[in-house]
Amino acid sequence: PVSLAELAVRFGCELRGDPARQVDHVAPLAAAGPSAISFLSNRRYLRYLGSTGAAAVVLSVADADACPTAALVADNPYVVYARIAALLHPPRGAATGIHQAAVVGRGAVIAEGVSVGALAYVADGARLDAGVVVGPGCVVDSGAVIGADTQLKARSCVARDVVIGQRCVVHEGAIVGADGFGIAFAGDHWEKVPQLGNVVLGDDCEIGANTCIDRGAVGDTVLEEDVRVDNLCQIGHNVQIGAHTAIAGRSAIAGSAKIGRYCLLAGGAGM
Repeated sequence: PVSLAELAVRFGCELRGDPARQVDHVAPLAAAGPSAISFLSNRRYLRYLGSTGAAAVVLSVADADACPTAALVADNPYVVYARIAALLHPPRGAATGIHQAAVVGRGAVIAEGVSVGALAYVADGARLDAGVVVGPGCVVDSGAVIGADTQLKARSCVARDVVIGQRCVVHEGAIVGADGFGIAFAGDHWEKVPQLGNVVLGDDCEIGANTCIDRGAVGDTVLEEDVRVDNLCQIGHNVQIGAHTAIAGRSAIAGSAKIGRYCLLAGGAGM
């Protein structure tokens, strides 16, 4: 449990209510009980505020007077809620070490504090920096570099020579570094164009489940730092995506497209 006073100080909120009141989890407005903290950032849900059973609610100053319980008043309630949720619900740490059912090449470079799960494969020449978590069934191919504290969730695949920065998350089933769709029509049949580039992900990127990021045809496919990609997206070869851009589910980005910094692509967008 954490007191409201501690939350207010830590996250820069104005507290209206009992500073000694404690909370131990987050919950939606309509379902929250007396030990929960909730939030209101979308006024579509304002109708649930008056009857909430939460111990406290994170909200904006515009909604604070309507709050029947303690309030943590913030300029950006959703961001503050995210930080409180991370504090109250920390991720479960993976056990360090290499599972007996994993396969790790003798030439792989494994730093301290790395976790490699059951049935994972780490090839010769791959490098896992400190604190990396390789989930069960993952593949990290030869020459791939995985930065410190990055997590590869179950069955994700990092192809040869791909470079992934620090503190990234690659979710279940995602594939980073498959060949791009390069084919040349030779009059009566298709011939494959070798895909000789790479994929480079900056720090703090997140790649959604079953998303595919293709390697470059000659140059590299590049996602700068803090790019967030949802589930079931396709990013073609040689795409360039600027820092802090967010891309929602089922979006498809054709090869060589260039997207700037701080862009937002809604679900199902095509480029």
